[in-house]
Amino acid sequence: MESTRQQKIARLIQKDLSDILLKYAKRIGGVLISVSEVRVSPDLSIATAYLSIFPDQRQQELMDKITEDTSSIRGQLGSLERHQLRIIPELRFFADETIQRMEHIDELLHQ
Repeated sequence: MESTRQQKIARLIQKDLSDILLKYAKRIGGVLISVSEVRVSPDLSIATAYLSIFPDQRQQELMDKITEDTSSIRGQLGSLERHQLRIIPELRFFADETIQRMEHIDELLHQ
């Protein structure tokens, strides 16, 4: 179970990552990137972010680009959170496939 501190930091990182990735998506054009969840390790050194990307066809391409730009994104996050956090956690990005699973289950139920 996550501590209150972990939850607060996860919400802060989620908000700031959403802002950063919104600007990132505008530069690319034609995509929507949202941060559905952020989990922070107990020692606050690693933040795992789950991203929802629309359209689904470009998901893998964008996840590869975001993974390549992780250090840049972490730098931007550091400039936004420099007064709240002493150490900016290492970022790990994963695709959130919850929507695809829900659609698949819904499709199976309608058959």
